[in-house]
Amino acid sequence: MTPGILTLLVALQVKHLLADYVLQGPYMFRNKGRYGHPGGLLHAGLHALLTAAILLLAGGLAWVSVGIAAVELLIHYHVDWAKERIGQRLKLTPATRGFWSLHGLDQLVHHLTYVAIAWVSG
Repeated sequence: MTPGILTLLVALQVKHLLADYVLQGPYMFRNKGRYGHPGGLLHAGLHALLTAAILLLAGGLAWVSVGIAAVELLIHYHVDWAKERIGQRLKLTPATRGFWSLHGLDQLVHHLTYVAIAWVSG
């Protein structure tokens, strides 16, 4: 693994912390299970915007960086939507084991997306 790829992966992990936990407000997380709701789109868009900025700062071509970020937006949005829908159907709450398993799977898919982004960008 090159230092550039490692730096990119770390930057994407920090971005994930910021976009998923620090900057995500109730409007976003309460509406991710409603397909097409602006709250969920805003959340995925925040991820995409920050990813594009990271890729541009890393020296990526603008059209490639925006294209990768657009694909991430689609993946992130649909992973979050599916997690919410499954959790609602199974009536999962933070007090249930299934909630945390589903949350962990959601996070794994997001982080594997960052591995793919680093691979494509490297």
